[in-house]
Amino acid sequence: MTDIAVTGHMDLAPEAYGPVRARLHEFLAGLRDERLVGRSCLARGADSLFAEAVLSLGWGLSVIIPSRDYREAVVHAADLARFDALCEAADEVTVMPYARAGREAYEATTHRLLHGAQRLVAVWDGSAPTGRGGGTADTVAEARSLGLPVDVVWPAGARRTGGAS
Repeated sequence: MTDIAVTGHMDLAPEAYGPVRARLHEFLAGLRDERLVGRSCLARGADSLFAEAVLSLGWGLSVIIPSRDYREAVVHAADLARFDALCEAADEVTVMPYARAGREAYEATTHRLLHGAQRLVAVWDGSAPTGRGGGTADTVAEARSLGLPVDVVWPAGARRTGGAS
């Protein structure tokens, strides 16, 4: 069995969703591992697109929620139905032992995602870490320091809106 964690930008531009979705599906389908499990915290943008691609291929999904208040405090109202559907479809949902979402919870979630994975898929534009911790570049750096293979998925024409990392 191969566990693949995801990290990626939350602030994908609306027109980037289609190309990112297609590239993730193409990449994952090319792995040819019938026992793949995707590991995601279901953040909006890349993480949710990855989870949908994993499920569309009939593979397992393991969700790690950063904190007990994550759904209410972080998930946007427009994303609640998608978030709930992905949690319902997951084989496993783990809620980290933090009351509130924040840097400590995100860093612990990143650690948990990576330490159970054999590789990382990064929907990443190559930008530097923000210094806030728990972001895409931070996760890529941690994965590389652990010796995990990192597969960067950033299709031509993809862009960000400039919000969250």
